[in-house]
Parts: sequence; structure tokens; C-alpha cells
Amino acid sequence: MGDDQQTITEDQWRRTELIWNYHLMGHGPRPVDVAIGLGSHDLGVAAAAADLYHRGLFPTLVFTGGNSPTTRARFPRGEAVHFREHALELGVPDSAILVEPNAANTGQNITLSRDLLAAAGIAPTTVMLISKPYMERRSFATASKLWPDVGLVCASEPLELDDYVKSIGDEKLVIDMLVGDLQRVIEYPKQGFAIAQDVPEDVHAAYESLIHDGFTSRLIA
Repeated sequence: MGDDQQTITEDQWRRTELIWNYHLMGHGPRPVDVAIGLGSHDLGVAAAAADLYHRGLFPTLVFTGGNSPTTRARFPRGEAVHFREHALELGVPDSAILVEPNAANTGQNITLSRDLLAAAGIAPTTVMLISKPYMERRSFATASKLWPDVGLVCASEPLELDDYVKSIGDEKLVIDMLVGDLQRVIEYPKQGFAIAQDVPEDVHAAYESLIHDGFTSRLIA
């Protein structure tokens, strides 16, 4: 971590852990018709998808995602394309993977993946959403709004917060991302993008406190 990064206090970590745990849906992995790996900066999504595939939990895997300002440098050919390549390296057969290379947000991840599956003659009744750990709840809320007639299971790499921070290498950025995703969980239902999620009082208080402390780089206007 760089010398210019602020020191994270023990109390800030405690509040961050509350938000981290809230974002996790706690769904146990179980067999589904298809899985959708949601594109992001985190190649761990592809690794988690490969692991779950090898455990026999689904026969078909969609990777979805184009480029965004935060991923273009790392994944110049697009998130879904790079995720597919990593899954192939991890032993997932090419015949099991579909690529949706255009989605620019979570809503499009869901709707374009649904359309791609339909074009392939696949009409799932159960879908596993594989995402960054702290994106589980937002992906669930979004898919529940846009694809309400399928059963949803959320999954991610089984990492503790400390391990995830080490994988990213920037404590403040991780807290900013957790705070930003919680803002979207709160605000997107008001805009019709997702279903509402109950936010416990202690989680909301932690969120407001971290915003007050300046963890705001991933907030939307």
C-alpha cells in the first residue's frame, strides 16, 4: 500500500465488516440450471465460477461484461472475454461457456445474459449469480427485479474481508467500494433498478459514519 494512504482505524474496520457481512447473501451453493459470472475488475469471479462448475453445480456458464473505466486497462478485450480465458485455463470446457461482451452495468448483465441464453434455446428456472463478494446483495436485488420468475442463488469467492483487502492491495479503495455498493442497494430501488432490501440500523449507521469519514470515491451523485 502506498505511503499516502490513510490509516484505517479499528472502529472503521469494525464498521466495514458490518457492511461486508451485510452484502453477503449467505446462500449455500446448490445445483442450478445455469450460472452467470458478472464482469468486474475482480478475476476471482472467474476462478469461483470455474470451481463451482467443477463441483458439478451447473452445466452452462455465462460470462457477461464489456469494458468500464475501472476495468479497461486490466481487461482490454472486455471483462467477459478475459473471464472466459481464465476459466478455460482452469479447466472449464469451451463448450460450457457463453460470452456476453456488451453489458455496461448490472442490469444489462442480467437482461443481456437472459437474452443470450434464450437465443441458445436455454430457459433456466434457477440461476446462480457469481460476483465479487460485496456485490452479492446488489446482484440479487437487481436480478430479482429484472428476472423475477427464476430462482436465484448468489455465490462468490469464499474470502474473509482481510483476505479480500490483501487481494486488492488498497484498504481505502475496498472500503470505498463497499460503501458505494451499499449506496446502490439503498438508492437503486427508488429508481426502479432493483427490489428493495432491508438495511439493519447498525449497518446503515456504519454506512453513514464511513461516508462522514471520507470513504466516498465510489458514491454516485
